[in-house]
Amino acid sequence: MLVTHAENKVNVPADDAAKRRTQVNYLRSRLETHIAAHPDYDLVKLRASGSTAKHTAIRRRRGEGSDADVAAYVRASSVGGVDVEVSGLLDWLKDRCVEVYGAAKDAEDFVISDHAVGITLRGSGLKIDVAPVLYEDESDDRGHLVTRQGDKVLTSVTLHLTFIRTRRNAAGPNYRELIRLLKAWIREAKRNDDQLRCKSFLLELIVAHLWDNGWNGEGLAVNNYPRAFEQVLSYIARTELTAPVVFADFYAPSEVKSISDPIQVWDPVNPDNNVTRTYTDADRQRLVKTATSALEDVVWAAHAPTKGDANEAWRNLLGPAFEGA
Repeated sequence: MLVTHAENKVNVPADDAAKRRTQVNYLRSRLETHIAAHPDYDLVKLRASGSTAKHTAIRRRRGEGSDADVAAYVRASSVGGVDVEVSGLLDWLKDRCVEVYGAAKDAEDFVISDHAVGITLRGSGLKIDVAPVLYEDESDDRGHLVTRQGDKVLTSVTLHLTFIRTRRNAAGPNYRELIRLLKAWIREAKRNDDQLRCKSFLLELIVAHLWDNGWNGEGLAVNNYPRAFEQVLSYIARTELTAPVVFADFYAPSEVKSISDPIQVWDPVNPDNNVTRTYTDADRQRLVKTATSALEDVVWAAHAPTKGDANEAWRNLLGPAFEGA
């Protein structure tokens, strides 16, 4: 029943996903053409990023975010270096986007948000967020990404894609489907509690951690969604997110420094970036409480006396659109 729900209510329809990727590729090709004509151009390259690039995007509800994310690599020396003020950087990036893409577009199609330049594609209605990455010619597309909080964090969207692709290739396609279902759960949880904090990247890293290490002596059951749901929720509830999560794909775990943040889940491409550094202890406790309550629903659904009872438990988790079987 979770497979059906994912196909009908969670996953981005295949045609829509293909359209998003086509539009991102179009933006990228336009920039590459412009760079070829202007070799010293200070907008160096575009890289697809975010959930669309990772194939973990879920259907948007009205008013939610963008359809796709793109990282725009900006030559840092051309805008004042890595310490440049964010609003000025976004103004600069908007002007560059208008130079490259604006000939056949209206000025209102380019809108600055707190961390990116949104480009609306009128023909398709898609919105793509172009986020600046301050680039100093480092390898593996490493650069300082401007986050939604306005911080500048050294990262690599390319290595992030490699990180999730490595695990998906080992686990199979259900790996990313599990992430999409968990994202649907946390979105519903946030709808019921607007103080709840849990970024989708945190869920991705918890899934990766459990795939790498298992939980309670058992591997992550990516081919059994109810069981995998139970494992992820149990991990959050039982550990209370007090144990550091570190990966060894692109650096030695010993490079991570000891800190006192309430939750410590480390960026797999940067040992200096705790991706939950802004979470308070109250945020941690709230997320643990939410996962504990959800775990009770999952356990009840597994042993419910009727399908109706089981379906009702899953509706508590995934919203009233859940139809069951």
